Amino acid sequence: MSYYQTTLTLPAYARGIHIITPKVEEAISQLLPHSDKVGLVHLFLLHTSASLAINENADPEVRLDTEDWLNKIAPEDQPEYRHTLEGSDDLPAHLKSMMLGVSLTIPLVDGGLGLGMWQGIYLCEHRDLQEYGGQRKLVITVNT
Repeated sequence: MSYYQTTLTLPAYARGIHIITPKVEEAISQLLPHSDKVGLVHLFLLHTSASLAINENADPEVRLDTEDWLNKIAPEDQPEYRHTLEGSDDLPAHLKSMMLGVSLTIPLVDGGLGLGMWQGIYLCEHRDLQEYGGQRKLVITVNT
């Protein structure tokens, strides 16, 4: 059994849901020896105001509808929120991150991500302010 690990620095994204599958695939292809074909890929996002998810990779309206739904579930500018030091989007970003999570485990199949035909990896950026969002770090661990 072998473990490989790297940290991928993702660029700053605007608030919303972004497909990062190609970036993760590229990092894995650079990390693994060509002989390793089967295993598990674990992704862990080192942040509390963004999250990871797997969902539809073809129709961008799924991502837009999901963002709208998340904003209804965890709205901004609520008078009962105490954690507002970094802005009105801060606590809602933390709540969304807790709902969706910051880690994923995906099978490694034939040396690549074992995703379904219509599945993609989402980075869900929950912050408006670039000084609080910005670049995100993703730890990629592969067990073969």
